[in-house]
Amino acid sequence: MIKKEFGMTDFDFKNKQNEGRALVSINRPACLSSTQVEAISQIAGPGNTSTNEYERTRYAYGKTSEEMMELGRQVVREIADLVVHPRNKQDVQNIVMYCNREKIPIYVFSGGSSVTLGLRPVKAGITLVLSTHMKKLLELNEKNQTARVQPGMFGPAYETALNHAPERFMARRRYTCGHFPQSFEHSTVGGWVVTLGSGQASSYYGDAADIVLSQEYVTPAGTFKTLDFTSTATGPKIHDIMKGSEGAFGILVELTMKIFRHMPANRRYFSFIFPSWKAAVSASREIAQGEFGHPAVYRISDSEETDRGLKLYDLPKPVDIILQKLGYMPMQRCLCLGNIEGDRDYTRLVKRKIKKTCKQHGAIYSGEYGAKKWAKTRYTEPCMREDLHDYGIIIDTLETSVTWSNLHRLHQNVRAFIKQRPKTISMTHASHIYPQGTNLYFIFIGRFDDIDDYRRFHRAIIGCIEKNGGSLSHHHGIGRLMAPWMEKHLGKVQMDVLRALKKHFDPNTIMNPGGQLGLDLEHQDTH
Repeated sequence: MIKKEFGMTDFDFKNKQNEGRALVSINRPACLSSTQVEAISQIAGPGNTSTNEYERTRYAYGKTSEEMMELGRQVVREIADLVVHPRNKQDVQNIVMYCNREKIPIYVFSGGSSVTLGLRPVKAGITLVLSTHMKKLLELNEKNQTARVQPGMFGPAYETALNHAPERFMARRRYTCGHFPQSFEHSTVGGWVVTLGSGQASSYYGDAADIVLSQEYVTPAGTFKTLDFTSTATGPKIHDIMKGSEGAFGILVELTMKIFRHMPANRRYFSFIFPSWKAAVSASREIAQGEFGHPAVYRISDSEETDRGLKLYDLPKPVDIILQKLGYMPMQRCLCLGNIEGDRDYTRLVKRKIKKTCKQHGAIYSGEYGAKKWAKTRYTEPCMREDLHDYGIIIDTLETSVTWSNLHRLHQNVRAFIKQRPKTISMTHASHIYPQGTNLYFIFIGRFDDIDDYRRFHRAIIGCIEKNGGSLSHHHGIGRLMAPWMEKHLGKVQMDVLRALKKHFDPNTIMNPGGQLGLDLEHQDTH
């Protein structure tokens, strides 16, 4: 399919290019004084600081295609002066106090899965790596059904600890975190919250912002912990203000998270094929608004993503013939995948209701196989991006929130914009449904002459999404990538509120400076 789309042959896949394996001489001495380096090293303890150029580069990069393209061509952008691995929240507090006095910029690295250029140490300074030491599940409270956890704990370690709660915490039940983004293996609990992430099962468990109950922050203005009540009427909540702050106000050092009973035996899968994208969207809206419960995972793919996905899953020819005879035509039909979790009676009810609703909108039930196969490979499919990059093919994504009433306009216009570029694949799905709307996840695949060519096209898609009434992000955060659009998107009054908070928490602008969230941009540039 790739060869046909881009006019390639087997010969094009003989030799890899721009893998980034060449030795690079950076030659960027640290700008911090020896006194400053020694003071921070004394706080962090032996072996927990480094001025090594490889370490400084490693912890300055995330997972954007842009960063991958640059590194593949031996282009190294901004790096910190010093990498620091704090042992605990007291280390973080002492480091922040010292750096605030010395006016040393601080950047935070945890999982490193940012796809928004959120990790770039634009003004040098230091990078704190929280996932080296601060990665423990500290306490499980079974009565409250909560877990107190450090921010640098990776998703698989957190989920495993909860699944084994009886063995590790003498609990009566096993639990799950309920948060499973595609970056699950490479992201951390703290990162989920500070970027307002969504897990694949968010339609049932909620987004990270719904799951986090309490946060503890270290800021230049002081250290505080929000209360862990489920609901209070004590004015605007600082707890909510800090969600999604992306290190611009302070450093998240501890969280209290809601946890959920782990009942995998009750999980029920489903898949459907709809005759059209409009039918799939209408059914999805009815399911989200149906008041009978919510699936955990629920995805609908537009016609091009469905067509290419069925090729990837190697749809048998006889099945394809039958589908076409029934009226489910290629480049028109749309695939729906998902599952339901929870109590056995609940999962039975919700699956029955979903099947009824989908049938009313012309869908054919295609069993559990498609959803199970998708679940089995969903964490490995992104690895294809790295493989194809080695042969000059770029895969990238942009996602947005959208109301039901604006979904078709946004989808049609953004898709048309992507497809106007010759030989460019455009696939779209909605993977998080809510009563008032959903998300659209745009995937494009193409060949680009150089990084600037890619960058112009990528930024133009962001502009097209914003112009057509989508949000700048649904679950990836803002970082420095979306920052230039923030004031236009939110308006000056709301941005002034965020800037006032920045000034309060971080009067010397040392916390993740250089345009994060658009709070200290020196110029607005959306090109």
